[in-house]
Amino acid sequence: MKLTTWDPFRDLDEMVSRYSPFFRTGLLRQLDETGKDFNWSPAADISETDTEYLVKADLPGVEKKDVKITVENGQLRITGERATEQKAKDENEIRIERFHGTFSRTFALPDNADAGNIRAEQSNGSLTVHIPKSKAAKPAKIEVPIK
Repeated sequence: MKLTTWDPFRDLDEMVSRYSPFFRTGLLRQLDETGKDFNWSPAADISETDTEYLVKADLPGVEKKDVKITVENGQLRITGERATEQKAKDENEIRIERFHGTFSRTFALPDNADAGNIRAEQSNGSLTVHIPKSKAAKPAKIEVPIK
């Protein structure tokens, strides 16, 4: 079993960084419209079957060549970039809500994950990462006698 130090502010910090663009005021929105990209985080779902774990991330508008998946130190990391679209000369922007720029998501792998056989597929703006479970023997119930 892997022990992880609990940081009570990590989840709060991630939540604020993920949702803060939705709560920006007009002034802050104008400051961001300087043409610079900013980091964003795609939404992801994690599920489990009898044979594997699944990580499904929403990446609309991101091409396969712009996504990188790595496994290191028991963590799965999905990184990439959604390029800023070039607007036409006769086009006036009225509202910009889609995120552009680099993104990164990191997930801790469970102890029974088979990191060497992870595979991924991307279609229709959704990335699915298949993390097979290792074939290690399942722990049997063991009764320990008390002396």
